[in-house]
Amino acid sequence: TMLMLGIESTCDETAAAVVEDGRIVHSSAIATQFQLHEKFRGVVPEIASRAHIENIMPVIRESLDMADIALTELDAIAVAHRPGLIGSLLIGVTAAKTLAWSLGKPLLPVDHVQAHLYSVMLAEKGHLIQGKGQEGEALLRSLPSSVTCLSLPAVGLVCSGGHTALYLVNDWLDIELIGSTIDDAVGEAYDKVAAMLGLAFPGGPEIDRLAAAGNPAALKLPRSMLGRDSLDFSFSGLKTAVRYQVFGYQGKERTLDDLTDVEIKDVAASFQAACVDALFKKVSRAVKQFNANSVVMGGGVSANRGLREAFLGLPVPVHAPPMQYCTDNAAMIAGLGYVLCQAGQAASLDLDAVTSSSIPRR
Repeated sequence: TMLMLGIESTCDETAAAVVEDGRIVHSSAIATQFQLHEKFRGVVPEIASRAHIENIMPVIRESLDMADIALTELDAIAVAHRPGLIGSLLIGVTAAKTLAWSLGKPLLPVDHVQAHLYSVMLAEKGHLIQGKGQEGEALLRSLPSSVTCLSLPAVGLVCSGGHTALYLVNDWLDIELIGSTIDDAVGEAYDKVAAMLGLAFPGGPEIDRLAAAGNPAALKLPRSMLGRDSLDFSFSGLKTAVRYQVFGYQGKERTLDDLTDVEIKDVAASFQAACVDALFKKVSRAVKQFNANSVVMGGGVSANRGLREAFLGLPVPVHAPPMQYCTDNAAMIAGLGYVLCQAGQAASLDLDAVTSSSIPRR
């Protein structure tokens, strides 16, 4: 067996995890910076970097304690070195290099976006069971990873506050970008609509909760398709449409105080339906275009219940990560690090932090 320590610091989560053989999670420790950024309704890079410096060593210690292993028992160190905020990335990369050097262990360079796709492969220690594939409850609850038998090629969707993109997964080390957002990421649109409605930050979970009790047909909102064969996304027009339909145009403005609870739920449901619809249609289109055998999804928005329910309607099996591995975490970094290690793709100690992803456009 191989025990891999994963380190993740691409944005505002400082995380460390110990994973066995790329699949079995022994520990996953995360320090969030939620309260530091809440009043700004978004991540402030300088604040994030400073918090990573404070959190990185306690989080690594916590992950080792949870796994009940010593530093010397680790076989390798994996780190998310791209893409992300440069100041945040540097903290994790520096910690990983220092550990790899001092322990004399291999250093594995992981692309954070690629790792989000790989997160469907993770399972808690003692929970690696044969999944139910297309059967609905397994996807919705997403208890142990439903992927002991992933059929490739797969269409991959990464949807979060920073990313909304489609990938063709030929193999875990052969992934191509086939579609991306031309403006806002879907999670960013969720946060901005939540702000309009006076909801808590981050907005995604709040809108998902309210949408369950609202009418998805209450507002007629656009679904931006960008051409018959396009696999790209656009969410900025949808956001603007929500603002105008809810609060009116010049001279006919309403305020948040004018909205009833029922109206807020209806807005949430209509907005979510438009987002889910756009994601569903593009993923369906990609499955058809590339004759894919399955769909994998990752990123914070992949925890959205409305999205998971809708994706059960796709014509191929859908795999979503266990809920705790949808948002940024280090278990997915350690998992993919194992695959890189098996392929002999260790990095030297002059590994750079890079703000952009390494996944090529097809």
